[in-house]
Amino acid sequence: MQPRRQAIYNELLAIRCQRGEPGAFRELVSTWERPLLFYIRRLLGSQEVEWDVLQEVWLRAFKAIGTLREPRLLSIWLYRIARRAAMRHLRDTYSDPAIDQTVADLDALEVEIDQRLNFSADDAQQVHLALRQIPLAFREVLTLHFLEDMSVAETAAVIGIPPGTVKSRLFHAKRALREALQRMETP
Repeated sequence: MQPRRQAIYNELLAIRCQRGEPGAFRELVSTWERPLLFYIRRLLGSQEVEWDVLQEVWLRAFKAIGTLREPRLLSIWLYRIARRAAMRHLRDTYSDPAIDQTVADLDALEVEIDQRLNFSADDAQQVHLALRQIPLAFREVLTLHFLEDMSVAETAAVIGIPPGTVKSRLFHAKRALREALQRMETP
């Protein structure tokens, strides 16, 4: 679907859900289940709990759909709910101050990005394996920006950080991904 048509469809779907139209929430789940599951999988790096986290996302979305003030921002709203659910799971599972400090250090950086990742479809498998090897903060921005095709501003809105920080993380994430891919190539 074309981006403009997708945006209109999402907005109308959000409105239908808010009005309680029969079948609208089921359609929302059907439309967004795969992208959100993919995003959660990239954040958690584990297929064992991803369905539980996604279930939490749908419960929260169902309860809060009426509070969505701008239906045109449905996708950002859903990704934010997914992010919070995944982060809650990670925080409960791995309470590590070193991760928090790394994220804080990355937030302080303001480096401009001037190029995009350029991988062929043949490299997709290796890219997904390499993504598992890089820090969560990097994996998250790469997934949203490149794999979910969100703009820097949309990525910033989902994560809740300034656009400059997204650019900085993208810069460092690409470097980390390249290094992970190079490590995978050397025998």
